[in-house]
Amino acid sequence: MTPEFISGLLHELGFAEHGENPVIEALSGGVSSEILKVTVGSGIYCIKQALPKLKVEKDWSVPTDRVFSEIAWLHAADRIVPGHAPRVLGVDRRAGAFVMEFLSTESHHNWKTLLVSGIVEADSGRQVASVLGRLHAATAGDRNSEKQFSKKDNFYLLRLEPYLIEAAKQNPDLAEELIDIVQSVQKHRLALVHGDVSPKNIFLGPEGAIFLDAECACFSDPAFDVAFLLNHMLLKSVLLPDQRDELLLVFDRIWTEYKGHVNWESSCQLEKRIVKLLPALLLARVDGKSPVDYLSNVQGSGVRTFARDLLIHPADTLDDFVTAWSEDLDPPGWTVIE
Repeated sequence: MTPEFISGLLHELGFAEHGENPVIEALSGGVSSEILKVTVGSGIYCIKQALPKLKVEKDWSVPTDRVFSEIAWLHAADRIVPGHAPRVLGVDRRAGAFVMEFLSTESHHNWKTLLVSGIVEADSGRQVASVLGRLHAATAGDRNSEKQFSKKDNFYLLRLEPYLIEAAKQNPDLAEELIDIVQSVQKHRLALVHGDVSPKNIFLGPEGAIFLDAECACFSDPAFDVAFLLNHMLLKSVLLPDQRDELLLVFDRIWTEYKGHVNWESSCQLEKRIVKLLPALLLARVDGKSPVDYLSNVQGSGVRTFARDLLIHPADTLDDFVTAWSEDLDPPGWTVIE
């Protein structure tokens, strides 16, 4: 986005005077979009525009119309859980860009930044799970939501293909198991799914948890969102062995809080799909198109070995899964930094 485009956009949407030059600052935090902080006389705003090609090593292109799924998700979240997602303030449909409220870093803290700095609080997991559970429960079986978020291509191109299908290509002996999981996610179209419930996309502030970056939003399997979130707690426990117990407590708080909101099926049924998704997502974060950037080769190899074993010999419950994970992490395991 050029300064001229930004000035024109802000003027057209009524946020700036004609010819007013905004102060522009690029924001970090993603590989799929250009995100800017802009300051004009009327205030401070955030502008976002989806990129056609994601900023990763492997080739990964996705249609930019995914921005409209994100805008729709933000509107839905504002209706269902007001205060837990940034408000959309204006949209330029021709350019595929939108303006939303800017969240001050003085009062809002990125959850990933807190975690990797060793600040691990179990109640943060509860807050996040509460918002996610309410969003899923409010949209489960809702025909209007299903119709509005019926477009499945972007969810496949942003999540299923680059994560699970790519992992299958890198692990051909497990392709059948991974493709079965993909088909299960596609089959269970039950609620509005965010698709990228990662700590990097969550701010913690006075209002509680605030969700960002909903480009993958789709009517799909809520098990994916939960597994995606829980998977990050597992990966952080590799990165931060001294906080392992606290991170696994966050893992437990997430599931304990979340399952209290499950009203569309039994929590046991949902748990079975989450347990199958977890090793697949672990494998995807070392062998997919978007590998985590904070694990050493030794750690990544350990994650791969564990994930492969649990794909072949699945755990029955999340408790069983965590027990196996904890035993694998015990010294002198693969948490040693190279």
